[in-house]
Order: sequence, then structure tokens, then C-alpha cells
Amino acid sequence: SATGCTVVLCRQGAVAGVDVRGGAPGTRETDLLRPTTLVERVHAILLTGGSAFGLDAASGVMRYLEEQGLGFRLGPVKVPLVPTAVIFDLSLVTPKVRPGPEEGYRACLAASSGQVQEGSVGAGTGATVGKALGMKRAVKAGLGTALVELKDGVLVGALMVVNAYGGVVDHRTGQLLAGPRGEDGFCDTTELLLKGQARLPRAQATNTTIGVVATNANLTKEQANRLAQSAHNGLAMTIRPCHTMVDGDTIFALATGEVPSSPEMMALGAAAAEAAA
Repeated sequence: SATGCTVVLCRQGAVAGVDVRGGAPGTRETDLLRPTTLVERVHAILLTGGSAFGLDAASGVMRYLEEQGLGFRLGPVKVPLVPTAVIFDLSLVTPKVRPGPEEGYRACLAASSGQVQEGSVGAGTGATVGKALGMKRAVKAGLGTALVELKDGVLVGALMVVNAYGGVVDHRTGQLLAGPRGEDGFCDTTELLLKGQARLPRAQATNTTIGVVATNANLTKEQANRLAQSAHNGLAMTIRPCHTMVDGDTIFALATGEVPSSPEMMALGAAAAEAAA
């Protein structure tokens, strides 16, 4: 099977936010991250394949967190809250296999603070990009991560699963890195759309770029939501076009608060966009 899931654990809890920009999102527990809602901190974020079926994997993450005594306290019980986003990867090998509770639980057991494996792993296992000429001309994608360091020890990291309809460019040089495969290399998706040469059947609604940006800065919930918004600028810098009606682009933000000083949100936002890109 070409699917999987990736979990980000915050055992001490982290202030969380979210921004959903795509027209076809698949998510769970995103409303509770918006400003004005009760919960501020979560202990895990799940990124998963399997489309809406893959949301079941969050139950396994909840079971793990409950066993660890982690969650939002409600009277005598702690309820683990696991915001989740999915990609559609059911058309790559088979639509019959998708992550479930057991896979979500095993992802928690495998989580570590070591180097993140990149490529066709976890939630990026079945990710593809450049689908404007159909899946036969699409390009394999996956999971990637990057880190930006600011002054005073402030860090902003990104973990992204790229499964976009559009192509991918190097945001520094403009070079096309991936897109629909043509006769002489990659095609520019935006150009195909403008010339009326792109394919847009219903089956093409099988995309989505999802991810997490995380910082050790001390943020409020409103600022965490703003950080998630800024990270979407990184998608616009590299995925062309992004945030389409057939993408479900969703980015979560986490702030652990290990650096107690008040952050400079302009710099944090720029770092979030750069890390996501």
C-alpha cells in the first residue's frame, strides 16, 4: 500500500492554531483551535493519508495519549484532543488500504526527537504532485521538513506533506522542480490552466498539502493561528497554483513557549513562510 500517517507529539502540551485554505479539506478537531474557543493546548497533531477514512487513525493517537495520562481535563477524565488533517492518496496503489487506529497508535510509539526521515514515508508515502495532465503524468512527492533559527534562540520548524494538484518551484530561483511530465520535461501547471490544456475532471479532486509549523516561542492562541496563516505564504511561494478548489490545504501551528520573551510576530511569520516553503 502507498499510504501512512505521521504524528507530532507535544507531551508537555503546546498552544495550537490552524488555518484551512484549500477548497476540499479533510480534517478533525480544527474548530477547537480557532480563537474564542475553550481549548488552548493540545498534545498531538496527526497528519495522515487515506482521505476521510484516515481520520480513524486519530483514535489510536487518542488511546496512546490516554495511556500516558495526557489530555484536556474534564472533571475526572482527561480527553486527548488530536487535531488531524488528511491527504487523498487512495488512487496511487489501492483505495482499500488506509491508516486506522492501530497505525495511529504505532506512529506514537515510533515518535522520537531525532532526525525526521523525509521522502515517501509516513503521511507522505502516497503523496504526488503535478496532476494537471492526469495521474499517469504526475510526479511522486512526499514529506519534508525545514528549520529556521531567529535571534535569542527562537526556532521555527515546518513539517509538510506535499500532495498538490499544482507543480513545485524553488522559491529562491523560480526553477520548476516538479510538475506534470511532458515530452521535454516538466510542464508549468499554471500555464496549462491558462491555455485550457489542464485536465479538471472530478477525479482530480485528490490533492492536498498539509503540515505543521512549530516554534519554541511563547505565543497566545490568536498568535498561533496567525503563525499558521503566515505559513500558507510558503505554499504560495512554492506550489503553483495552490489553495485550489481541488486541494484541501491545511496547516497547524504549535508553540511550546520554551523561550519566554515576547516574540516579534513579523519575524516569526516570515520564518514560518520560509520553513514551509
